[in-house]
Amino acid sequence: MDERCGRAGDEPTDLASDLATEYNIVEIFHSVQGEGFRAGIPHVFVRFGRCNLRCEWCDTDFDTYEVMTALDILAQVLEYPCKNIVFTGGEPMLNDLWPLSRLFHRRGYHLSIESNGTVEIPEGLLDWICISPKDQMYPNAHIKQRVGDELKCVYVGQPLSMYDDLRSGFNHHYLQPCYDEKASVEENGRSFAITEAVVKEHDDWRLSLQTHKWMGIL
Repeated sequence: MDERCGRAGDEPTDLASDLATEYNIVEIFHSVQGEGFRAGIPHVFVRFGRCNLRCEWCDTDFDTYEVMTALDILAQVLEYPCKNIVFTGGEPMLNDLWPLSRLFHRRGYHLSIESNGTVEIPEGLLDWICISPKDQMYPNAHIKQRVGDELKCVYVGQPLSMYDDLRSGFNHHYLQPCYDEKASVEENGRSFAITEAVVKEHDDWRLSLQTHKWMGIL
């Protein structure tokens, strides 16, 4: 038996096919959620490679990744004293996440996702769904995931009316300044100020800040 099975809990009900499923993984790390409704809660972040969109402000090199089996991922995540996981990317829904869902749920993990919404998420797959639509940059990107826990929109000057229909499917609505790592402090500061002013005029939205970047942590 592979020694990692022992580290992964050696659950007798795990399917061999689940454990052998391969994923493109950019990184796995333990940190604190820095944005949105679950900000401040420790999570293990599983960042997937590949994306079907290429936003100019994206801070992830999602084309650089390694192939890991679900067993590899499980063993690495279990090294951290944390039962909350975020699947992020890239776009995690380009993958079949059911094997990871079964493996982690069996061990009592809470599974969140941040997705651009262009792939519909099956019911029961995850515990917390955050959709961050990018149709303000890609008007032809159809948002197929219309329900979830959290709608988090990066603000680049788009009219908020474009989310009128989408908002009703989500419990929490966030507007987030566009933070561009290639931009100057002054440029990012102006983006923050503009977004704050918009939120003050639309009290049905809440401001989300990427506090992990302010703190200089992953």
